[in-house]
Amino acid sequence: MQNQPEPFDQMTFHTTPNYLTLLRVVFVPAVVFCLYQGTPSWDLGAAIFFGLASVTDYFDGYLARKYKIETVYGKLMDPLADKFLVICSLIMLQHLNRMSPIVVMLLVCRELTITGLRALASAEGVIVAASQGGKWKTAIQMIAIPCLMIKAGLGIPFFQIGMWMTYFSLALSLWSAQDYIVDFFKGLKIATAIRKERRLQRKLAKQLKKEAKLRAKLAAEAKKL
Repeated sequence: MQNQPEPFDQMTFHTTPNYLTLLRVVFVPAVVFCLYQGTPSWDLGAAIFFGLASVTDYFDGYLARKYKIETVYGKLMDPLADKFLVICSLIMLQHLNRMSPIVVMLLVCRELTITGLRALASAEGVIVAASQGGKWKTAIQMIAIPCLMIKAGLGIPFFQIGMWMTYFSLALSLWSAQDYIVDFFKGLKIATAIRKERRLQRKLAKQLKKEAKLRAKLAAEAKKL
């Protein structure tokens, strides 16, 4: 008889996707340090680190899905690593006067809102998947932020490109937020209906069990007579 492969332990940490996610977290202080120096060469270094971190964001999810090695740690760390990278970069760009504080506040508040909403949905047994608008928003931000870091060079107006893409990503952020909210309430409504049906089924099963016991008791008494 052929041995069956052992089921993958989702509580394990030592997987390539998890290491890639952890590497993305390590890139965050590297990006902040480079931007803090305030020189063109260090700005370029920050953009390179940010780009490498963005690449790990793609490959950790791709490898986890392809080889079916998704873990609890990965589900926790992956979104956190993304938020750490983007929010810290936005704050540093605002510190360098390359981004409006209003834009940073709107983007950060949107991210916190959606993160909290998805966490609440998960607690209610509802999965709120990433919307198409949210995916495009993330992709555009991953290009816009390095452009704002580089600022200028090679005759290419990186800063202007980054600003326009940032405003576009902000519009997508606010627009896609409604998708998450609508999906949340739809999922919550379905989950509530399912729980209500299950409660009714359990109640009915208890009633049927009581009736069966009563019939058995009456039948036993009838035999005695």
